[in-house]
Amino acid sequence: MGGQEQKSNLPVSAIIPTLNAAACIARTTGPLQSVAEIIVSDGGSTDGTRKISHELGCRVIEMQRGRGQQFAAGIAMAHYPWLLLIHADTMLQAGWDRAVQHHITNHSSKAGWFRFELDSPERSARRLEQFVAWRCRVLGLPYGDQGLLIHRDLLNAVGGVRPLPLMEDVDLIRRLGRRRLVPLDAAALTSAARWERDGWLARSARNLLCLTLWFAGVPPSVIARIYG
Repeated sequence: MGGQEQKSNLPVSAIIPTLNAAACIARTTGPLQSVAEIIVSDGGSTDGTRKISHELGCRVIEMQRGRGQQFAAGIAMAHYPWLLLIHADTMLQAGWDRAVQHHITNHSSKAGWFRFELDSPERSARRLEQFVAWRCRVLGLPYGDQGLLIHRDLLNAVGGVRPLPLMEDVDLIRRLGRRRLVPLDAAALTSAARWERDGWLARSARNLLCLTLWFAGVPPSVIARIYG
């Protein structure tokens, strides 16, 4: 374990599960300097992710691969009452710290999520952003790539983050329920690499299939193989 405490007015521990994230971890942690600590929970990277994270001042632990258990391990290490769960390819945008402070002051009994944005100029990216906004507004179903701000007491009350290989975000959101979720007035910019690699329609269809299988009770280990 290494790293150092960040200079901050926010009583927040940011937790980032990583796997070969050397190319993006600095971009992700860069905006987070106003949180009290950044914890990188690594799933066995071979590209220098842990070394870079140490150099960036993060606390680093190594875990068996699996986003749910990586989150859980990071949460167990966290020193602060508020937890910011964020993916390694997601970068919070301008004003996020003010939005977090507002949430802490005014919505302490609820969890908060950020507006979804993609780092692509394509029209398909804008359409997907609109769909995600609709999904969050109508279905109350933000995903993990939008980040999640939650107080430790609330997280414990709903059973924590379960050690699932995939869909740990949907599992947690469903246990929270939409009445305990509020939007944060800032964006989370997420990598569009998966959509650009697989095709916008094909990747979105695969994601929707995985969600449908989850609600149908298919084991997460099976869904993880389909997700790719």
